[in-house]
Amino acid sequence: MPEGDTVWQAARRLHDALAGKVLTRSDLRVPKYATADLTGRTVLDVASRGKHLLTRVEGGLTLHSHLRMDGSWKVFANDQRWTGGPAHQIRVILGTHDRTAVGYRLPVLELLRTADEQQAVGHLGPDLLGPDWNPEQALANLLTDPTRSLGEALLDQRNLAGIGNVYKCELCFLLGATPWLPVGALPADRAAKLPALAKKLLEANRDRPVRSTTGRRGQDLFVYGRAPRPCLRCGTRVRLADQGDGSRERPTYWCPACQTGPAPAPGSPPTRRLRSRTTR
Repeated sequence: MPEGDTVWQAARRLHDALAGKVLTRSDLRVPKYATADLTGRTVLDVASRGKHLLTRVEGGLTLHSHLRMDGSWKVFANDQRWTGGPAHQIRVILGTHDRTAVGYRLPVLELLRTADEQQAVGHLGPDLLGPDWNPEQALANLLTDPTRSLGEALLDQRNLAGIGNVYKCELCFLLGATPWLPVGALPADRAAKLPALAKKLLEANRDRPVRSTTGRRGQDLFVYGRAPRPCLRCGTRVRLADQGDGSRERPTYWCPACQTGPAPAPGSPPTRRLRSRTTR
């Protein structure tokens, strides 16, 4: 799933292509909005909120979209061939005199009054890349349920908005804790550093074409995607297991030497948590 930095980049691309321009083409290919027509309206701005995209247009309307696992927005010059996927995967087309933005495989697409945007994003915690960022509130949110695993608490967008599975794994590594450690068991000095560290990682990557948490060319991530290769820090084999309630795949990587706390035994089935699910 695209994470906060990737969605921020998508918002910037859309904003640069559409903001301040009049829409000459509008095609919303979802049944509920099949008759909606934004043609003739000026795009005011495009902003990200966590993993959500908000395209605001003249007349007090906002097109809200979420990429989830497979969605994407592509921007093309008007004489350019579209290359985001087959035509049947297109959910929305927004065109101006010189650019066309095409949304592919968008599982969430809704047209709202701008005044009602909170219906779509009001549940989100402080946005790591947004103007509402509040590290104290983010930490307080994370510690609301001290028994919850650190990994699941980081993924819950109600706590802080923008972290996905990659940053979950990398943050837990940098904090020296397994993703299964109860968040309340994280030492206070490390917990205090968590919000600033998360923000630092996303801010460092929002302008990069290739995400990196290590600063090493060719070795971009400490643990995510590295199993069963050796840990970049200590050489121990990185491990992989699933984390979550089983409703979706959450491949979770960690170093059993560098990170302390509970973890599934080698070869054990995916862990499950039936009490709660991550909110997007």
